[in-house]
Amino acid sequence: MKLLARYNRVNLITTIVIMLITGFAYYQAISSVLTRQKNKDLEDEEMEIFEYVALNHSLPQTFETKHQQIAFSEAKPNSIKRKFVDTVYFKKWDKHNPKRNRYHATGDYEPGRGLISSVTVADKYYKIEVIESKVETEDLLQVIFYITIGVIILLLMILFATNRLILNRLWKPFYGLMQELKVFNIADPATIPKINTSIDEFKDLNAVVTDMTAKAKTDYLALKNFTENASHELLTPIAVINSKLDTLIQTDNFSEWQSKLLSDLYSGVSRLNRLNQSLLLLVKIENRILQDQQLINLRELVEEMVMQFEEIFHDKELQLTYKLDEKAIYANRYLIEILISNLITNAIRHNYVGGEIIIHLTNESFVIQNTGENFPLPGEKIFTRFHKSSGSEGSGLGLTISRQICENFNLGLNYRYSAPYHNFIITFPAQA
Repeated sequence: MKLLARYNRVNLITTIVIMLITGFAYYQAISSVLTRQKNKDLEDEEMEIFEYVALNHSLPQTFETKHQQIAFSEAKPNSIKRKFVDTVYFKKWDKHNPKRNRYHATGDYEPGRGLISSVTVADKYYKIEVIESKVETEDLLQVIFYITIGVIILLLMILFATNRLILNRLWKPFYGLMQELKVFNIADPATIPKINTSIDEFKDLNAVVTDMTAKAKTDYLALKNFTENASHELLTPIAVINSKLDTLIQTDNFSEWQSKLLSDLYSGVSRLNRLNQSLLLLVKIENRILQDQQLINLRELVEEMVMQFEEIFHDKELQLTYKLDEKAIYANRYLIEILISNLITNAIRHNYVGGEIIIHLTNESFVIQNTGENFPLPGEKIFTRFHKSSGSEGSGLGLTISRQICENFNLGLNYRYSAPYHNFIITFPAQA
């Protein structure tokens, strides 16, 4: 989930919760104020009744208004406790009122607020019931509730739109910097441009990223120069040793023991030369120095590579079977040749005399199967540097270079054992 979407979600949820709590508290506060006002009106009516009784020594005449009812009834002395109650108000319908209720021919019930009190008149104890309709109060609360809900919805809509517009604009420099990092190439001399923003945090981020990439380029150039220089420096003494060994081998009068020593030296120098070239190639691949790409017909390329290894297949009496479909990829031809050569060489080197090699090219994958040891290899470990089986004459970098080439061109390289075959599978990316 993107940061902006996460922020909007948290912000909206928090705002909704706060608004609901605030709206509920506001509703309760308004309801309490209106109830207190209604209680005050009831107390005023009670006070008028007390004043009338004190002045006339009799109960006032019971009467009803549109929104108020007063009733008196005899009760046992001191049996009434003064209190406010929520009750119902029975409203009698006016015979001329067109809204006569069909279920109540003479009236209808409405929510009401009542005051129960008592008064003594001529040694008689009376219960007082004063009830007022709460319809207008309820209507007012509903209006307030709907207005509050409307304000909340409008505020959320404005807040959501504002967040999308303002935050998208505020985060634009960040996304611009992210895009620059996505296309950043350590071998490219171009630097990350300075972003135009007034946000201090983004300015600091831009400065840190610029310094970091500049240091990475400096370290890369230093490593590149060191690798190239070391490789060239090694080539000279290796070439000298090879030349001297060639001259020495051509001379006569060597014992069998001396000839074996010279042969071992010659073999060691050759391996050292191959190792030096492999390490230099691996550094170039990892740093994406070999960037020239073209459309490659894999079927034709594999056929060429198979022909180059034909004599080796014959010498080791290997049975080769291959089926090649049409497939083209966009990559560096030199690196793809190395990739295929490494996999074929690996299948030959770890096979036995009279073994079998199967090559299969489809639109989805390129698979090389070979017989060999009757047990699986140690999974991903075979793709690590300098990993090789005991007795192997390889440098231990062939599969590492192959995996790195595949990663450079978004290809997958995996190993699977399915008796009796060791399978190396290159998977091609799905075509859009």
